[in-house]
Amino acid sequence: MENESTMHFESLLEESVRVHGHLCAGQVLGVRMSLLGLRHAGINDPKGRDRKQIIVFVEMDRCATDAVQTVTGCSLGRRTMKFMDFGKMAATFLNLRTGNAVRVLAREESRWKAKELFPHSENKYAGQLQAYRIMSDEDLFEVIPVQVELRPEDMPGRPLTRVLCEACGEHVQDGREILHDGAVHCKACAGSGYYTQIGVSFCAERYAEKS
Repeated sequence: MENESTMHFESLLEESVRVHGHLCAGQVLGVRMSLLGLRHAGINDPKGRDRKQIIVFVEMDRCATDAVQTVTGCSLGRRTMKFMDFGKMAATFLNLRTGNAVRVLAREESRWKAKELFPHSENKYAGQLQAYRIMSDEDLFEVIPVQVELRPEDMPGRPLTRVLCEACGEHVQDGREILHDGAVHCKACAGSGYYTQIGVSFCAERYAEKS
């Protein structure tokens, strides 16, 4: 990396470390991944004039994701970051203005390259932390042009729909409901829940006591 871009990288890495809580190889990888993806997607000022023109899809719930959020300014709460639970060290950067999108994938062989560069590191993670700072973008990542189709209900902004689940009575926003056996259900009631309810809710118990 040239001197000016190196200084930019270091300042972003420092900011990311403050947000994440510690310095690790994932932070270095995430910052560099973001800078590369933004450049290829044509996003120059993600936290300023381009802040409404970018959506990022992250495929991992690891350290690098915090770095991507820090660098791009995208977040789940703003609906500008989408979490795709693929378990891959990759992220896609979409320019909403142009439709240009690139998927940046960390190369698996970069792990072995890091070991070759720093064979005497105390452990592989320390070697990766050092190596990922100096390796070329080409050695670290694969940049893949992609096309991303966004539905209106996936865009930032106020909820477009809000419907009642006929099974649990909870409301579902933005078209996430499922038509199940002719009835409108939330994903949990349709069999895709991540939890199993035990007994009645605490709020229901307190309401019953007051009645």
